[in-house]
Amino acid sequence: MKKLALALAVSTAVFAQASNAATIYEKNGLSFKMKGDWQIQLRDNASKSKDLDVEFDDLEIKNTITYDLGDDLQAFGQLDFSFDSAAENKQSGDKLEEAYLGVKSGGIAFRVGKMNTSGDEFGIEAAYEKPAGMHEDQFEANKDAGDDVLRVDAEFGNVFVSASHEIEAKGSTSQGDSATDLFIRANFNALSVAAAYQTYDNNADSWGVSATYDAGFAKLGADYSISDIDGSNLDESTLNLVAKFKASQNTSLALGYVSVDDDVNRQDAWYANATYRLPAQKNISLFAEISDSDAGDEMDVLTGVQIKF
Repeated sequence: MKKLALALAVSTAVFAQASNAATIYEKNGLSFKMKGDWQIQLRDNASKSKDLDVEFDDLEIKNTITYDLGDDLQAFGQLDFSFDSAAENKQSGDKLEEAYLGVKSGGIAFRVGKMNTSGDEFGIEAAYEKPAGMHEDQFEANKDAGDDVLRVDAEFGNVFVSASHEIEAKGSTSQGDSATDLFIRANFNALSVAAAYQTYDNNADSWGVSATYDAGFAKLGADYSISDIDGSNLDESTLNLVAKFKASQNTSLALGYVSVDDDVNRQDAWYANATYRLPAQKNISLFAEISDSDAGDEMDVLTGVQIKF
C-alpha cells in the first residue's frame, strides 16, 4: 500500500522523516530516530494461489540520523530495512530498502544513494494490494527506485519540486540504464495538482498528471500516466480514479478504479477497502479489502492489521 492516503499536501520523505518517529537519542545537535511499519494480512489471492495465506507487507524499520550544523544547515542519513521477504521464506535476513546521505538547508534538501526516484512521488492509487495485472502508474511500472540516485527536493510555499537522476554506474555491480525524473506538485486550498516526467534510457519516456480535491463529503482523486515504450509502436497508459470517505471519526473507506491500456489490450480493475484506527492509538489500524480485475479469475479478498511508530 504505497499511496493509501489521499492527502492534499504530502511532504516528501526527506522533510517528514522524523514525524511519528521514536527518538532513540538526542544530544549535542545529534538525533537518532526510528520508524516502523509492520503489516500482516490474511489474504485469499485468487489470481495467484488457491488457498488462504498469511502475507507480510511492509515489515520495515527506518533509521534516521540528523546532525545540526548550525546556520539552518543539517546533515542527515537514512538506512531502511525490510523483512517481508524473509518472513515469506523468499530470502534469509533483511533487505536493504534505502541507504542515502544528504544535506538540508531551509526547504531544500540534496541526497545521494539508494532511494526512490522523484517519479515515485506521483500517483493517487489507494489500494492495500494492487489488483491482479495492474500497476500503480507508469512510473511504478517502469522505474521508481535505484541504487545510484542523486536527488534534490525543494518546498516553496505551496509548491513542491523534486528532481532525480540515476547514473549508469558502468562497471559496478549496480550497473544499469540511467533515468531522469521531475515531479511538481502545487496545493491550492482544497485542490492539489501534480505532474511528473521521466526519461528512462533504452526503455521508455513517461509523463503523468494528477489532481485531488477535498469536496468535504469525500476526497476525490484522478491520475493519468503514459509511457512511450522504446522499440515499440505502442504506448501504455494507466488511469486511476479514487474516492475516499470518512465513515466515522475512526473509520475510512476508499473506492478505486484502475485501467491499463497498451493500445492493443485494455484491462480494468476496481477495489474497495475499509480502515479502522483504534481510538486509543491511531497508529494501530485494522483493514479489509476486496478487488477484481480482468486479469484475475476470481475476486481477491484480504484483511489485516498494521502497526506504525
